[in-house]
Amino acid sequence: MPAPTSARSPAAADFAPAAGGLLTVDLAAIEANYRHLARLAAPARVAGVVKADAYGLGAVPVTRRLIAAGCRHFFVALLSEAIELRPLMPAGAMLAVLNGLAPGSEREAAVAGIVPVLNSLAQLRAWAALAHDLATPLPAILQVDTGMSRLGLSPSEVDALADDAGMRVGLDLLYVMSHLGCADEPTHPANRAQLAVFTAAKAKLGIATASLANSAGIFLGPDYHFDLCRPGAAVYGLDVGPAAHGIRPVIGLKARVAQIRTIPAGASIGYGYTFTATLEMRLATLSVGYADGWPRALGNVGAAFIDGVSLPFTGRVSMDSATIDISALPKGRLAPGSLVDLIAAEQSADDVGRLTGTIGYEILTNIGRRYARRYIG
Repeated sequence: MPAPTSARSPAAADFAPAAGGLLTVDLAAIEANYRHLARLAAPARVAGVVKADAYGLGAVPVTRRLIAAGCRHFFVALLSEAIELRPLMPAGAMLAVLNGLAPGSEREAAVAGIVPVLNSLAQLRAWAALAHDLATPLPAILQVDTGMSRLGLSPSEVDALADDAGMRVGLDLLYVMSHLGCADEPTHPANRAQLAVFTAAKAKLGIATASLANSAGIFLGPDYHFDLCRPGAAVYGLDVGPAAHGIRPVIGLKARVAQIRTIPAGASIGYGYTFTATLEMRLATLSVGYADGWPRALGNVGAAFIDGVSLPFTGRVSMDSATIDISALPKGRLAPGSLVDLIAAEQSADDVGRLTGTIGYEILTNIGRRYARRYIG
């Protein structure tokens, strides 16, 4: 993907000047990533995982683009997310809730045509009871725990369900699914171990169609694909492990300059005076801080960029502002209102995650609502 518009561009600098920064989301890149994953997974279908507001990038525009690309299976984490997206779904599309349904919310989901992922026998019984009350079969996905100890039926619950066919009365079980915990490490022994547990549970339950692979799982090969893959991070341009290839970057993130100043040697910067200048420095204060999802841990760590020049963060990142050293730039290159790159060709969301001891997923999903948003492609 071409690098996001340079901060020198008047079109970028003048975009939504009331905002402290600019998030650009390339919908064409999202579609290209989805289609690439679909080709790798074929003949398995590929779902769109649009939970957490499509990883922070906007569930509504992303879902619309995936629908246009032919996606007909969607996953969110919570029923509230599904209710928001339900009006977008075309006829025949499946919209499923990964975390299952909270007790008492079953009827709301059924009326809306939303598919729960049943993660326990208690959830299964509640959904089956509603099917009985409504006198109609209800679709569901059954999740089994294959090693993550997070969501899904335990081995004993799988055995109990396999031994009692009556528990399934009224249920239209579309898929049996599980989730891989170490797929971003292709040689990790957990991958084969989970695959073996999943295959055995699928056979024991007698459910014909199955879903196991996440983004990284697709790159583990056809053994993991089954009938439906559920990529999330790779669709949004994130690093999903050394086996991944062909994934395009999706976002650009810029911060607006609020003020420029020159400070003498000996002057300190920001809360706690954690940085003291040893020489005269030129600084730019940016209108972005940890309230916008720019991590506080980047104080005195990492950099912003313009024209390929690294502009180090100096002092602590504040709630609404952060300070960068612009001494390496020609005087006049930046002015109040200019934009500098936070996430661009020089620095990905994954790079920012590594600098702060986390992952790109967290950086994306923490992007705040105060940025102006521009959807391109």
